[in-house]
Amino acid sequence: MADTVGLKSNHVVEIDGSSASVRISNDLPVVFIAGPCALESRAHALDMSGALSDIATRLGASLIYKTSFDKANRTSVDSYRGVSLDEAMPIFEEVRATTGRPVLTDVHTAEQCAAVGDSVDVLQIPAFLCRQTDLLLAAAASGKAVNVKKGQFLAPWDMANVVRKLVDGGCENILLTERGVSFGYNTLVNDMRAIPQMRETGCPIVFDATHSVQQPGGNGTTSGGDRRYAPVLANAAAAVGVAAVFMEVHEDPDNAPSDGANMIRLEDAERIMSRIMQLDALAKSFQREDA
Repeated sequence: MADTVGLKSNHVVEIDGSSASVRISNDLPVVFIAGPCALESRAHALDMSGALSDIATRLGASLIYKTSFDKANRTSVDSYRGVSLDEAMPIFEEVRATTGRPVLTDVHTAEQCAAVGDSVDVLQIPAFLCRQTDLLLAAAASGKAVNVKKGQFLAPWDMANVVRKLVDGGCENILLTERGVSFGYNTLVNDMRAIPQMRETGCPIVFDATHSVQQPGGNGTTSGGDRRYAPVLANAAAAVGVAAVFMEVHEDPDNAPSDGANMIRLEDAERIMSRIMQLDALAKSFQREDA
């Protein structure tokens, strides 16, 4: 598959924050992409990014802070979506400046890519939009790294076509994220074979632990989920071998405005991240022996 998309095996993506750079590859130590689902306010973003950055420092881990300024694919028209683009950009810039860490956010339209790219380091393509050619090409043209979440409706090998679009658009700093596949109504399951299958593109593979336990639309007007199983799946993915683990974290997820049922509690994040790092080190030592 790698030959079909033009990337070498174990391609390295390099992302520069304001003072801390992150190198992501399938054979390098695991990176964390973490933060609350939706951007709630400047104060909340600074508190959460600071807390997660401190955890990463204590663990000696690489971190990309994530939060979405707009949740355009909410279940209900009444659901909280975030803040405006104009309000969000200065907040992203302040988070980058105060933590030194790279910042990631979702984009939903081609027009957003250039504007958002001025203030963040990674553009994320939501799973539902992963085949939108104009959006992918605009993200590629931004000059930023691009993280594409695999659609719940796609096979792992289908992501080679997504990568080909980005490469043709001039982007090689590409991450691919596994976040489960639809299994009947309101249910996602994870087939861990998807990780090595997508790894054949050469792209670093991210495992989304918290959206993998989501129950899309499961609560009628909102999505449900069960955060208890997010660490279980993250550990399983680390044992298989991934470049990064994506997990949404909140200090009070039960009262969060978006995806609270899935998010990991901030007080549990350090323990969960530490265990993932230990499993990652062991899995990659096996990979080196088998190479």
